[in-house]
This record gives sequence, C-alpha cells and structure tokens, in this order.
Amino acid sequence: MTNTNILWAPQEGPQTALLQCPIFEVFYGGARGGGKTEGSIGDWLEHSSTYGEAAIGIFVRRKFKQLAEVIARTKQIFPKMGGKYNEQKAEWRMPGGGRLKFVYLERDSDAEEYQGHNYTRVYVEEVTNFPTPGPINKLRATLRSGSGVPVGMRLTGNPGGPGHNWVKDRYINPDPKGYKVIAEECDVEIDGIMRTVKLERVFIPSKLGDNMLLLRNDPTYVLRLRQSGSEALVKAWLEGNWDIVDGAFFHVDEEIHVKSRDYIRFAPPNTVRFRSFDWGSAKPFSVGWWAICDGTWPQSDPLPFGALFRYREWYGAAGPNKGLYMTADRVEESLLAMEERDERVRYAVADPAIFIRNGGPSIAESMARCRWRRADNKRQPGWDQVRQRLQGDIINGEVVPMMYFADNCEDTLRTLPVLQHDEDDIEDLDTDGEDHAADEIRYACMSRPWRPKLIQPEQGLKLPLLPNQYTFNDLIAKNRKARIEKELNSV
Repeated sequence: MTNTNILWAPQEGPQTALLQCPIFEVFYGGARGGGKTEGSIGDWLEHSSTYGEAAIGIFVRRKFKQLAEVIARTKQIFPKMGGKYNEQKAEWRMPGGGRLKFVYLERDSDAEEYQGHNYTRVYVEEVTNFPTPGPINKLRATLRSGSGVPVGMRLTGNPGGPGHNWVKDRYINPDPKGYKVIAEECDVEIDGIMRTVKLERVFIPSKLGDNMLLLRNDPTYVLRLRQSGSEALVKAWLEGNWDIVDGAFFHVDEEIHVKSRDYIRFAPPNTVRFRSFDWGSAKPFSVGWWAICDGTWPQSDPLPFGALFRYREWYGAAGPNKGLYMTADRVEESLLAMEERDERVRYAVADPAIFIRNGGPSIAESMARCRWRRADNKRQPGWDQVRQRLQGDIINGEVVPMMYFADNCEDTLRTLPVLQHDEDDIEDLDTDGEDHAADEIRYACMSRPWRPKLIQPEQGLKLPLLPNQYTFNDLIAKNRKARIEKELNSV
C-alpha cells in the first residue's frame, strides 16, 4: 500500500530545481511570493535526510526577530518527521542526526564568531538586508566537511534593501533570466601538482506565478499587491525586476534625469562650477563636480535656469561599500589632477566632519588646496532638497527636474536609486546602504537651496502666480543677463 502521508514536497518548477541543483552557491528568488523560505526548508530536509548526522546547517538572517516566521514554519513540519527543537540553542536535531541552527548577524563582525565552525549547508534569508558581502564571505569559509558531504550555500532575497547593488552585481547581472552557471577558478598546488579548482554559482529565479500553493490558498494576494504600489513597483514585486526597487528613498528616472556627458562642453566659460565631497577611507569617498545651468545650454536641449548638472564624479571604492584606504593628501593630489587647467571651481563643500582635529591636522587641512568649506549637514532638510530638485516642477504637463546627472556618473546612478528609508525614521535614509554619493549630493543641494516655483497651470486653468514666482519662459527670457550676473557675483 502506497504511503500518501506526504508532509512536504517541492512544487514543480524553481523549487524542484533548487532541491536538485548540484551547484555550490545558489541565489534563489527575486520576487515576492515565490516560495523562497519554503525552498530553503525543503533543501535542508533533502540534505539532512540524505547525509544524516554528517549534515550540519546554519540558517541566517540579519536580525533575530526576522527568524521568528521561519522557526514557526519549521515547527509545523519538523516534529512530524521526528525532529526535536532546542529552544535555548535555537537548533533542530533531525531524526537522522542532522543539525540545523538559527543565527542572526546584526553586525558584520558577528560572522567572526563562526570562524572555525564546520557546516555543510549555509542558508541566508533576505540577503539584500546585508549592506556588504563581508559576513556572507566569512560564512562561506565555514563550508567544509570531513565526511565528504557536498557542501553548499543557499541564499534568497528580493530587490531592494541596503545590499541590493552587490547582490544584483553578483547574481543577477551575469544573466537576469537565471540558470547560467558562473565559475570562479584558481590554481592550487595539490601533492606537488598544480591543479585548477573552481567554485560555481547560479541564480534560480522564482516568481509568484511559480508558487501555485500560495495562489490556491490565498488567491487575493495578487490583488493586495496591486493595491500596494504603483504599476512599476507592482511589476517589480511580481516579476522580480531589479531595476525598480521596493521602498526606494529617491526616484531617479534615467530617461529624465540622465544627460550626455558632452553637455558640459556647451557650458559658457562663465558658468558657475563647484565641487562637493564626502570623505571615506575604510568606506568609499565621493567627489562630485557640478555646473549651474543658465537656461541656454545646450542649444538643442537647454537645461532649465538654476538646475544643477553633475558632469563628473570620482567614487573611491575598492568593492561593494569598501573604501580605498587612501590618505587625504593622495586624494587631494588625484582630485586636482582630474580638473582641467581652465576649469574654474568657484567653491567646494564637504562634510563638516573633515574639519575636526583629532590629535593632528584635520582632513580639510591635509587637503588645503581643495579649499573646502563646511557643508550644511542637516539630514532631513537636505534630503528634501535632493528630492525637490529631482522632482522639479510640472510645466505644461511635463516634469522639469532641477538636477541632472551626466551618463558618466555611474556610481551615483548605481547607488542613488536603490537607497532605502530608515526603518526607525521614515524621513531619513538607511545609513546601512551605500549612501556616500547621496550624502555628497545632499551637501551640493544644501549649498544651492531651491524651492519649486516654476509653476504653469494646465491649459484651461487660471491660477495667479504668487509674488516672486515666474513661468518657465519668464525665467529664460526676462532679465536673463542680470540674473546670471547676480548669480556669479553672489558666489
């Protein structure tokens, strides 16, 4: 008689592919409702039942409270299979002797506690919550087995979070559609013979449509998602679009905010230019060069009067959220070498922290030739300025931003659109993210305070202009010369 009492089985599609995948490192998921946690639980059941007491697993999340749902789900399944849970150790012992422990890594340094441990499976849930791959890399080093058990790492996550960029670079960009095996190789001498060894990784995409169990049990889940955000955001949730981020702090549209780097060639010689700077050594530093538009250039597509154009940047990074450890004087030397001989930088603003003396010259003093002045470091007003300039005004039904980025500002365009709200302060940025370019942009915007005033009502509406408020055409045409001269003289 066939035993039909099946306690858990993978769904057809990505979940089955995950359990059958022999690749060392698998990133699984990428969209909401794709059955990521169930996939990890199922992978452990398969692994522990195959290798018995030689199977040793660790299940990781960023914060302990985030483990509650996972533990609760395992308590629904594992006891029926003979598993026993130790509340004090937060550890399951499976009927065959395999052990699965739940841990959290709130700080990157927490991963160091597991150095020297041996695991055959490492599960990392919502890996995009980790700002850097540092703790993940340390856990990867714990994967070894004296019993010859094939070891592996399984990671899950969605777009967004402070680690969005490094996860996207490592797992999504090589093949957004998934299933392409990426190998890293190196030569190792074994018994006097040089051999090439490799580690492989793969992305297995899982979308809501792959989780038929959820759709059958909760058919209104899709409807609730569609009521929770914009069409683009819902598309990201449902399809796992890594170019649109859930909970982004800023909205940057490449079609609107990004211009050709050649635009700066059309700027008149008397264009006001300035620099902004956010210092970092262990973490990246960021330098931005800006031009203040006068409404005349380039002739084919003039940027609005008073808009900021970021025409160059230098982002000092050696890896995901990792700095170059350059000294201040070397940064100064390289920075000044990037500026052209006839490039007149009228002023330069930097984080006030660089002016602090701590037993010796301040960073600002070590970079004296850059002529930094203290930036206004207020956070919420600063973010409001950045957001207002990105949003700009609505003129004749069209969005007219007051801040633009050249297409060579790759690190700004990589980091700014994916930054998240702080969980404890919705009006502030999550500082765990790669926010160095954002901070530096905030200093730039606070040096040129701006408020929306280029208002022209939609056709048919007759709304009076407030005092000192002008239409777009007024600003371009009325007393342009006098305004430009006033702008120059005020610097």
